[in-house]
Amino acid sequence: MRSSMRTAPAIVVAIALTALAGCSSNGDAGKSADTPRAPGTPAAVIGVSLLTRTHPFYQDLEAGLQQAANERGYQLLVQAGEFDVAKQKDQLENFLVRKVDAIVLSPCDSRSIGTSVTAANAAGIPVFTADIAVLADNAQIVCHTASDNVAGGRLAAQALVEAIGGSGEVAIIDHPEVESVIQRVAGFEEELAKHAGVTIVAKLPGRGTKDIAFRTAEDILQSQPGLDAIFGINDDSALGALAAVEKAGKLGQIVIVGFDAVPEARAAINAGKIHADVVQQPREIGRMTIEAVAAYLSGQSVPPQQLIPCQLYAGDDAAGR
Repeated sequence: MRSSMRTAPAIVVAIALTALAGCSSNGDAGKSADTPRAPGTPAAVIGVSLLTRTHPFYQDLEAGLQQAANERGYQLLVQAGEFDVAKQKDQLENFLVRKVDAIVLSPCDSRSIGTSVTAANAAGIPVFTADIAVLADNAQIVCHTASDNVAGGRLAAQALVEAIGGSGEVAIIDHPEVESVIQRVAGFEEELAKHAGVTIVAKLPGRGTKDIAFRTAEDILQSQPGLDAIFGINDDSALGALAAVEKAGKLGQIVIVGFDAVPEARAAINAGKIHADVVQQPREIGRMTIEAVAAYLSGQSVPPQQLIPCQLYAGDDAAGR
């Protein structure tokens, strides 16, 4: 993240060593640790299935994965489910057929992907999650690396409450199939609960995409004429909401807070159209994920969870950016 942000503290990576349900910190040697490889072959082959490759956040996450993998001589087989869990399951099945050394996964659906993870577990292939966790029972994940989404949700709520003066009606454009969103919404609602004057009047899914979020926001605006603010669980949700607010002629009347701070959202903040965004570190998530893979494959103990702090990017940060 940009070191020039005035409203956020310097970022220090925090590793939470508390156990995460379904995770393993197995310190036994990984499958590639004692397997000799022919000269010229990669040190390890890692199958990667992301939520999407079209969003700037995941493009940065992939760049972090790739840079760290290149430094270690690993080969990445990068694919993406593009929000389709059936497609993602096929990708993981292909990784099993190819007998990759490890799998890195950002699930399209945190529960439905569980059967594919358990299949990898049965095949002895370690699975690591990045950004989005697996919530399915019996699915064993070695290490989950992500933003501290609960804390990020709290930051979003604090910015929103301040912007509406401590009271008003709020809507959430949600994506409850995804674990990271569940966490950030939990933090957001937890913080709002501290303010008796703030009421959540709508909480509807937007699937994390602009077009669906736009239609969701339109429905909310029609059903909630007294609405004061919208929390979009990612920037596509916030930007879709912004389009609906502009179409309704309510720009400047409804506060919008998003999550990710992609370039388009930053531009909207700089223009005064979106109030604030929570900033993540996707490249760091990618780098630390590969570090966890490397540690596991070399037989070291791996923490079950690695959490990275978020920052807030608001109107006051826009000057000079």
